[in-house]
Amino acid sequence: MQTKRWSDGQQVSAIGLGTWQLGADWGEVDEKDAHAVLDAALESGVTFFDTADVYGDGRSEQIIGSFLRARPDSGIFVATKAGRRMPQLHENYSLANLRAWTDRSRRNLGLDTLPLVQLHCPPTSVYADDEVFDALGTLVDEGAIASWGVSVEKRAEALRALERPGLASVQIILNAFRLAPFDDVVPTATERGVAIIARVPLASGLLANRYTTTTTFAADDHRTFNRHGEAFDVGETFAGVDFATGVAAAAELASFAPEGLTAAQAALAWLAQHDGVTTVIPGARSPEQARANAAAGAAAPLPAAYDDAVHRIYERDVRAAVHERW
Repeated sequence: MQTKRWSDGQQVSAIGLGTWQLGADWGEVDEKDAHAVLDAALESGVTFFDTADVYGDGRSEQIIGSFLRARPDSGIFVATKAGRRMPQLHENYSLANLRAWTDRSRRNLGLDTLPLVQLHCPPTSVYADDEVFDALGTLVDEGAIASWGVSVEKRAEALRALERPGLASVQIILNAFRLAPFDDVVPTATERGVAIIARVPLASGLLANRYTTTTTFAADDHRTFNRHGEAFDVGETFAGVDFATGVAAAAELASFAPEGLTAAQAALAWLAQHDGVTTVIPGARSPEQARANAAAGAAAPLPAAYDDAVHRIYERDVRAAVHERW
């Protein structure tokens, strides 16, 4: 597994694990099966787990917490998120609320100090509020959190956050169907020594090239109930790409995957091999999927033909719909 330098100098795995699916919104996963996924990831060299306090109303954090208690020397870096337990109103991002949310996550995870707390896609106006970021600094001073970052929907939000001293990381949707952050967010973060966490790296599974236009998903899967942004930002589902368009584009890109790599592994390796990307956080619902994802972190450098195909397909089929929207 390749490792990358985190913003404070420590090393994290180039392929991490996103754990939204272990809490909710991707169909049911029981705790035993969730632990098997975490075990497989750890055994495969994954040292970065990303979660949030609202994934299954804390269930994802609790599952990770029980896993960490059984493996106190695992060396896992846990990143969580806060800010969506109340209506998405600017005034709710107070020190009192941030402290309460953080304390709940500490209990869920069984950690005295949380390695990283990220603002979880707050209203855009929050990024201009000094008091919110002062509150995060207070939590660092109190020892409740070791560092703070932001998880954003829009590039403009990331760029505003990157003006803040003390920012450790920016989490942003980044994949072969969402290239815009490479224009500005990734180079700015690199210049300032801020980590980039690439989420939705497979465009909600599209880039694994397993779907057809007739594929259906469970009723409690966001790929069913948020197809058009009914529940939250549509960019979180299939990276905002029209499903039929994404299926066709993913099939074409998959044909350029090098021998020995699946379509998903090629898409993950392509991201992980960018110098400005610190860690890539695909989800996994089975141990086999976790191991396969992790293997992308040890892939040989991809051929130029793959990168050329990414950009050609993006410019032709995807750019007009997504590039300036987020």
